[in-house]
Amino acid sequence: MHLTRYTDYSLRVLIYLGTHQDKLATISEIATYHSISRNHLMKVVHQLGTNGYIATLRGKGGGIKLARPPEKIVVGDVVRSMEETMNIVECFEPGASACVLARDCQLKAALSEAMHSFLVTLDLYTLADLVGEQQK
Repeated sequence: MHLTRYTDYSLRVLIYLGTHQDKLATISEIATYHSISRNHLMKVVHQLGTNGYIATLRGKGGGIKLARPPEKIVVGDVVRSMEETMNIVECFEPGASACVLARDCQLKAALSEAMHSFLVTLDLYTLADLVGEQQK
């Protein structure tokens, strides 16, 4: 399984906010901390806000913070909501597969089971587990 940078950055933002709960953070601050593009991070933060993971406060002195306690943010849910698709191989995409093995192939079933196991495992963890002792 390979997560997109978008999801990776989403998890990084949440972890950063989970370890800095005592203050509002800014996109620039998080971008600098992780050495990632501020513009790309703006899109990530927007979607995290739309999905209810973070709260944004506009204006002077504004910033972002977690919208709910870290123990209420399930990692598997974040991954599902931030990944555009969970199609890890071409044959998962309806009508788009040109694979000549598709009719008799058992790989799709095995990969589907593996994907399910991957997400079930991530569902066992919350943001609180990821930030652990780093919480402030």
